[in-house]
Amino acid sequence: MLEEYLPFVGLLIFGNIENLILASQGEVKNAKVLSLSIMSIIIVIAWYLVGAVLTEEAMRYSNIIDFIGGLAIFILGIQAIIEARKSKANKKAEGE
Repeated sequence: MLEEYLPFVGLLIFGNIENLILASQGEVKNAKVLSLSIMSIIIVIAWYLVGAVLTEEAMRYSNIIDFIGGLAIFILGIQAIIEARKSKANKKAEGE
């Protein structure tokens, strides 16, 4: 049974990395933890529902889905680093 979902293992790993990146961005932007948590739970539930309903259809496109997911995470990671550096530079400039 698990063999059916092996094409999506990379996406599961990338998804966890994406959650860490988004949490980092939320911290940099001083987001409210409660609202960020609620939004995250809503999105996870939505993706669970989509996955439960459309898994059979998505299996045909697993390579494309993995590529797009990996690309999105790569872009989010770069964006998070840029924002963190800007935030750090701003804090350093305010301290001087």
